[in-house]
Amino acid sequence: MKQRSELQQAPNQEDIENSSTTASPPPMALSIASSTHFNPTQWFLRGLTLSLAATFSAVIGATVALTLPLPKAIDPQGDNQPLSIADLWSRGFGYTISHPVNILVMGIDLPLDLPEGQSSDNVFAGRSDTMLLVRIDPTANTVNVLSIPRDTQVEIPGEGVMKINHANVVGGSELSAEVVSANLNGVSIDRYVRVSTGAFRELVDLLGGVRIFVPERMVYEDQTQKLQIDLYPGWQTLNGEQAEQFARFRNDATGDIGRVQRQQQVIRALRERLTNPAVLPRIPQAIQLFQKYIDTNLTAEEMLALAHLGLGLEQNNFRMVLLPGRFSTQDEFIASYWLIDPGAKDQVMQEYFDISSVSILNQEYDSPNDLRIAVQNASHDPQVGSDVVAYLQDQGFYNVYLIDDWPDQQDQTQIIAQRGDLEGAAFVESILGIGQVVPSSTGELDSDLTIRVGDDWASQPHI
Repeated sequence: MKQRSELQQAPNQEDIENSSTTASPPPMALSIASSTHFNPTQWFLRGLTLSLAATFSAVIGATVALTLPLPKAIDPQGDNQPLSIADLWSRGFGYTISHPVNILVMGIDLPLDLPEGQSSDNVFAGRSDTMLLVRIDPTANTVNVLSIPRDTQVEIPGEGVMKINHANVVGGSELSAEVVSANLNGVSIDRYVRVSTGAFRELVDLLGGVRIFVPERMVYEDQTQKLQIDLYPGWQTLNGEQAEQFARFRNDATGDIGRVQRQQQVIRALRERLTNPAVLPRIPQAIQLFQKYIDTNLTAEEMLALAHLGLGLEQNNFRMVLLPGRFSTQDEFIASYWLIDPGAKDQVMQEYFDISSVSILNQEYDSPNDLRIAVQNASHDPQVGSDVVAYLQDQGFYNVYLIDDWPDQQDQTQIIAQRGDLEGAAFVESILGIGQVVPSSTGELDSDLTIRVGDDWASQPHI
């Protein structure tokens, strides 16, 4: 899948169906408001969009970059005034998306024995350490990200039952897209982005580190990737090597799924870091850095269109969810797998990717009171967790349980939609009268919702 798709430029909106996972995908459905010849400013924009888009799941980084001012040196009008990329858009960059687009994003393990200067084909031939399915919907103005655990059990054509991260080794991006589609209700894969994991450390260092809360002592040796993990708990700014340690740590009860949760934390932390004006002078260097780390069949125009969507993206419209499932047991398989929960998967594909299934169509909606809710105290009052459990039980919720305290104190309560049930999370928020719905899977694994109770609970009149 090394060929690049050609953008059919025309003044009118194109309505092109996108369902291809082959080497020559059709152009995305783009509406082109205007066209212009490339100049140095556009080359800068292209490189910036490419590097950031690939780094942040093809969309996240570009979304943030659009809100930042450009250095004064990038000044096509000659008035020596700082510009944002949005300003440049208003002066002639008119690419927009007219239909939802699904992009498969993979972070590829760098082969340990790869000699310096080898071709990108070899660099991207490893296993997919990270796999994300990203849906960009211009109508709903949302970006939905499904994290697919690397240990997910799938059937790989010609290979048999294996972990999904092996698909890239066998058949590259084309086979990976085929396997993802086959296991996720036939969802179309319109484009792919592969990023060598060697990019991660260099990016974090280039940005001056990322601020992360490390919840526990992390000590582990990843012999496969020759990575020595040694982190202490608490809030801290991690450099590139430390951030990689945090993202790859798996020596706990949650294993690979804990890694997925930490990857979601790192993505959000990187996004916040990019809002710091101090990183702006480093952007041209980042562009040069990522040229050797990225493989994609997105055209420059398509990436511009994806980034353009980010101009109006609200923070709550960026939603992340983990592919629902469970760990296999030793009695089931010799290898350790993440086994997909078919019913919960169907719900996620319906809610986040607009893919209906027979099970969803025939399913009656359960009462919100049936939700499995984990309550975690993150306040200064050690009694608060038990108080919230009792309060929810009084409100008719019977499947509520207390888990270990969160090791950091929070001012605001969070209702984490662990399995993507945003409607249920919003309902619980209305019952509590406080809190913020968090569209991510960073809560207790077995819960539908995790309530991380902050100090704002004490201000409630029902206390």
